[in-house]
Amino acid sequence: MTSPIEIRRSYPANASVGLYCLEDGWQLRTFDRPRAEAKGSILWLGGRGDIIEKYLECLADWHAAGWHVSSFDWRGQGGSGRILSDPAVGHIDDFGVWIADLATFWSDWTARTPKPHVLMGHSMGGHLVLRALIERRVTPDAAILVAPMLAFAGKIPGWLSGGVARVLGKLAPHRRAWKHNERPAPPESSRQAFLTHDNDRYADEIWWKEQKPELRLGPPSWGWMAAASKSFAVTGDSKAIEALTTPILTLATDGDQLVSARAIRSASARMRYGDLLMFDNSVAHEVLREVDGVRDIGMARVAGFLREKVERA
Repeated sequence: MTSPIEIRRSYPANASVGLYCLEDGWQLRTFDRPRAEAKGSILWLGGRGDIIEKYLECLADWHAAGWHVSSFDWRGQGGSGRILSDPAVGHIDDFGVWIADLATFWSDWTARTPKPHVLMGHSMGGHLVLRALIERRVTPDAAILVAPMLAFAGKIPGWLSGGVARVLGKLAPHRRAWKHNERPAPPESSRQAFLTHDNDRYADEIWWKEQKPELRLGPPSWGWMAAASKSFAVTGDSKAIEALTTPILTLATDGDQLVSARAIRSASARMRYGDLLMFDNSVAHEVLREVDGVRDIGMARVAGFLREKVERA
């Protein structure tokens, strides 16, 4: 029997890690694991700074349940290259670039993979999935958002933080917004505390980045912050959310220190076919990489949602 650590720290023998060339020549690093007589296909998209390897365990679980599973690293991070000359800074001028990348990949991927098609995204990936749905750039049979980045966590009003980001995004777009971690914090603060209480799963990410240093990414640029603020206006449009007809499951936590739980609750409540599983303050941002007791509940809700909404009879 394959142990969990072997699943999390190795590529399956029947999976392929490759490159997908976009229309402008940019290459996305991809993961694909087919399944004979698949129930359908899942495309998983990580968050800011994430890499495919962080979710090998989830991809393995969904594959074992009968799904063809795929993923890719976003342009500018992971194994998909960097936009700036400084590889430690995560940057994008406009989130619309990522939406266009997703739309291109989605069109090709859905044409060559078994139906039905499910689109899943974590954090920034969840934001981009929701925006792509709102803009009708993708048409999944169902979508799952995990701790979607619909606004930043914190007590500073969005209009104020967004205004600062837009100003600094113009003055110093390529400068890192802060020095350490996923959020502004002292160097000695625990990055893990923001993400997961599971020591082993957190260690997996560190292990992969030690094996493949080129996958590492540091804080975002002020340009990224400005682009995020602009994109929040799209995903925060209540009328656009209310018009969605795709079944959407959202998993999130009131303990999130990175993205706004309040914004997630508000968006989910407006979804015509939305379902929300909200964990309490004891759960950190990476819900599907949390301790087993939390992760198992989340994965079970995902499985139930897929059975109800999209699986073939």
